[in-house]
Amino acid sequence: MSTSSSAEICCPEFNPHPWDDKLHHWQNKMFIKDKVFSVFYMPINFGSVMKRLDSKMSDTDVEVPDNLCLADHTSMWNMDVYLSVDQQVPEADNTTLSGSFYSKVYEGSFNNTGKWMKDFSALLKSKGMISTKNYSWYTTCPKCAKKYGKNYVVLFAKIG
Repeated sequence: MSTSSSAEICCPEFNPHPWDDKLHHWQNKMFIKDKVFSVFYMPINFGSVMKRLDSKMSDTDVEVPDNLCLADHTSMWNMDVYLSVDQQVPEADNTTLSGSFYSKVYEGSFNNTGKWMKDFSALLKSKGMISTKNYSWYTTCPKCAKKYGKNYVVLFAKIG
């Protein structure tokens, strides 16, 4: 996910195929982490947090593999974001994720999130998988989703 606001389309077009109904095995996959303020799960300062993360990477040669940015809704008032990076970022909250992660792609309005979560839970159960932690990946900003005509969201489950 590009955090540049100067481009007419700031987010690359998302290819759902590598992420739909897939199992990923990560060993110390690197991320930088930050917090987003939410009101009843609606992110308020997401854009400014992404700009803050981008500014921490601006003077480095850090890449964002697959433009992956995971969201962890920890409460109605907070969302942690994990931006994938290919190396440590100075003055950032560097962290890693390890384990097996199952992902499923959904498309449509964010109003469908509750429906998607129910479907995702049933899908995991049908596959005999137990989630120990869920993440969401909002693959494009609202402006780019409108330009592309698709609003993809990827749900991830850490399989325990």
